[in-house]
Amino acid sequence: MKKLFPFIFIAIVVIIFFSQLFLRGLLPIPSDTIIGLYHPFRDLYAKDYPRGIPFKNSLITDPVRQQYPWKQLVIEAEKKLSLPLWNPYNSAGTPLLANFQSAAFYPLNILFFILPFNIVWSFLIFLEPLLAGIFLYFYLSHLKISRPASILGAIIFSFCGFSVSWLEWGTVIHTALWLPLVLLSIDEIVLSIKNRSILFWSLVYTFSLTFSFFAGHLQTFFYLFIFSLIYFFARWFQSGKNKRVLFTCLMLNTIFIILTAAQWIPTLQFILLSSRGIDLNWQGNGWFIPWEHLIQFIAPDFFGNPVTLNYFGVWNWAEFAGYVGVLPLIFAFFALFFRRDRKALFFGAAFFLSLIFALPTFFSKLPFILQIPFVDTSQPTRLLFIADFSLAVLAALGFDRFIKSAKGIFYSAGFIGLIFATLWGFVTFGNKYLPAEHLSVARQNLIFPTAMFLSAVGIIVFYLLFRRYVKREVFIQGILYLFIVIVVFDLLRFSLKFNSFTKKEYLFPPTPVISFLQKNVGNFRIMTTDSRILPPNFSAIYKLQSVDGYDPLYLRRYGELIAASERGKANINPPFGFNRIIKPHNYSSEIINLLGVKYVLSLTDLNDVNLTKVFQEGQTRVYENKKVLPRAFFVSEVIKRADKQSEMNMLFEKQKSLLDTAIVSGFSSSSNFEVGTARIIKYEENKVLIETENKGEGFLVLTDSFYPTWYAKIDGKETKIYLVDFNFRGVIVPAGKHSIEFSAKMF
Repeated sequence: MKKLFPFIFIAIVVIIFFSQLFLRGLLPIPSDTIIGLYHPFRDLYAKDYPRGIPFKNSLITDPVRQQYPWKQLVIEAEKKLSLPLWNPYNSAGTPLLANFQSAAFYPLNILFFILPFNIVWSFLIFLEPLLAGIFLYFYLSHLKISRPASILGAIIFSFCGFSVSWLEWGTVIHTALWLPLVLLSIDEIVLSIKNRSILFWSLVYTFSLTFSFFAGHLQTFFYLFIFSLIYFFARWFQSGKNKRVLFTCLMLNTIFIILTAAQWIPTLQFILLSSRGIDLNWQGNGWFIPWEHLIQFIAPDFFGNPVTLNYFGVWNWAEFAGYVGVLPLIFAFFALFFRRDRKALFFGAAFFLSLIFALPTFFSKLPFILQIPFVDTSQPTRLLFIADFSLAVLAALGFDRFIKSAKGIFYSAGFIGLIFATLWGFVTFGNKYLPAEHLSVARQNLIFPTAMFLSAVGIIVFYLLFRRYVKREVFIQGILYLFIVIVVFDLLRFSLKFNSFTKKEYLFPPTPVISFLQKNVGNFRIMTTDSRILPPNFSAIYKLQSVDGYDPLYLRRYGELIAASERGKANINPPFGFNRIIKPHNYSSEIINLLGVKYVLSLTDLNDVNLTKVFQEGQTRVYENKKVLPRAFFVSEVIKRADKQSEMNMLFEKQKSLLDTAIVSGFSSSSNFEVGTARIIKYEENKVLIETENKGEGFLVLTDSFYPTWYAKIDGKETKIYLVDFNFRGVIVPAGKHSIEFSAKMF
């Protein structure tokens, strides 16, 4: 029982955090933002909540706007024993597996085959702090750190600012939580190179790294991998630079690359064809951690909090929340100041280096000035992962030293106390620097961290006095665990304030508008004129094809097409202004007709001769587009164009009808074709089947996004797919009746 106590304790803390899930059935996902922010869901509840259902945190909408819809598409495909290659429901079709965040190959996806989707989703969120804590406990115990100190470090990593901010995404923390196991396996490989346990720990290393990679957040994995390599070489040098160890590491990482090729090859291809980086501005506010936001390490809500609607800091609260608790910060600096061993030196260096590259320093700006691939599109604030992990380990090291010898602890406490005194001085006399209302928020939110600091100092004094005069070990151990309880209270309060637990009926409910669209849209698409209606990726839940999309990776050609459509002219020059969110509103554009948009949703009346209102629910109006083009059709003329700008110019020429003329890239010459009939008889995520009939040779256009991993067959014989009308697909069809199949493959 004694050996199990740490795991039971960690589990109890995590269960307390998730008590609303177990006791009330509330899901750890911000579904209250669905019905609180967006139509037609607000319309569904408008009778009882005319101002909308209250929602807790508008900052964490991404889990329901990205991760949840993508994961559902992935699991539905995998349950059919099909690879989730393509998402036809957004951006006129876009890669699904290749977008990486869909986490199609994450081994824990197997749970979705056993239990209902919502239950497994909640369980995977529950596993994040649980596994993070358990894995770090294993690692810290391996470092010969005392049990209370190891438990403390585990709790900190589970509920630090980085973990709290990204908990409900279901990808970021699943990527990060494997780091302690990777480090542990590196240590064991270095130490056990001459005995049989090398095989076991080689497997642990390979599978931990692979699980982390497949979990679905590439930037977090990149930091984990770089950190792990640095750690390996540090250990390798320390152990005597054994060549067998180096060879083993090289071999294991080669195996890892091979095992993960099914993910990184499609992702690399997608990145090369995407607009990643076009709308990113590394010189803008919030790209780096602002210097003043280092205060969030000691007072996380000094600048307010998005939940209480009083945040006045730079850009995004969650990007700068490095809080690990006040008492852990004292112990972390205690380790830095007084524990002069290699472990404290390494993790101290990791902490400071991660901040150097996350803050707006000369070194952090170099990758963007030099335009280093991948790094120059990665937001440095995510380096809080390494900073918080290092602080968790340092706090454990500091607490471990404190248990053995408390000499110098008040220097560390005094340093933190000086920071608090400075902050109190600022909120008292800083009216020249901040408005009175902001100072009031900062002052109010400084009270609790200060109280935690004073409590920490008080219990440190009590412990030192008690240990001096009372020799019974059981009482001393009890006070040590009181330190941990204080940290648990501090971090759970911090965590529960930010994250949402919501009713399951709020999670993508059916509405009359959605039912109407599902019944009538067929293979056509929809669009909205307002960002408050069906935000991007929501349509995928209901299997409605839309022209919008929200993904850090989106196809560059599609972005250029929509940019020109929104501008109303053949201008494809960046920046596009999408910032990862493509939400077309220009419903009168001919491009919208070409995209097959049959229904337009609006919150106001639209006066357009080509639109007819066919349905309304609350404020949400549904208009039918009378000028919509078929999704698959034959054209009589094909015009060759050699570059993107001339293709776009031709699309905007009024003399040519897009229903009669196709602008084709890579065609030998302009040609005339026979116009036939085309009928889509089967439309699936990875396959489109079309029956055609034409008297002479024809050219068929399918208005789905062109992508190199799509292949076409005519009556079972493969044929070339041409890039048509800037973004779409086209094939040459012989005379007669034919069955044409478009299908997606991995490569």
